[in-house]
Amino acid sequence: MSILTLAGSPAASSRSRALLEWIGARLGRSGERVDSLAVRDLPAEDLLFARADTQALQAALAKVERAQALVISTPVYKAAYSGALKTFLDLLPQKGLAGKVVLPVVTGGSVAHTLAVEYALKPVLAALDARVVLNGVFIADSQLEYTPDGLRIAGEAESRLHEALDRFEDAALRFRWPLAGPRSAVAVESAFPLPVSG
Repeated sequence: MSILTLAGSPAASSRSRALLEWIGARLGRSGERVDSLAVRDLPAEDLLFARADTQALQAALAKVERAQALVISTPVYKAAYSGALKTFLDLLPQKGLAGKVVLPVVTGGSVAHTLAVEYALKPVLAALDARVVLNGVFIADSQLEYTPDGLRIAGEAESRLHEALDRFEDAALRFRWPLAGPRSAVAVESAFPLPVSG
C-alpha cells in the first residue's frame, strides 16, 4: 500500500509538520510504504499563480496521484485550514483524490478550533472525490511538546491518534485498488462532537 503524508503548514518548523513526521514513522513501522510532501517546500510563485505545469508541481501532483491513501496535516488559521494547503489542493484535478482514503489531522491553539476539520477541510476533500474521508483528528498545541528525543504527544491525544491511524490503515486496505465492482458514493465519516480534551 502506498501512503502519502501531506504537510500543509507554511512554517519551516511547526507542530503540525512534526506531528506528520511522527505519523509517517508510525506507519512505516507497520510496514507501509510512506512518501512525504510538504507544501512549503514547493515554489511559492508556482503555487500562487497556479503554475501546475512546472516541473516541481508536476512532481508533487504525481505523488498525490500515485498514493492510495493520504494523511493530510494542517494548522488552523482563522478557523480554517492553512492557505498554503488551499493553494495546493486547488491545483489538483476535479477528481484528484478519486479512489483514495484520506485522514485529516489538524493542530490548533484551542479546542475552539476543533470544528475547522469538519466544516472547512473535509468538504473540500470530499469534493475532490476521495473514496473515504475519515474522522479528522484535532490535537491542541498544548498536547504536543518538543523533547531531545523527538515529539512528545500527551497520553490521551496519542491514544486517539493511534486509534485513528488503525482506522486509516484498515480503511486503506479495504478500499485498495483495484476497486471491486462499481464505485460507490464518497464515504465521509462524521463526528459530533469531536473527541478532544483540553
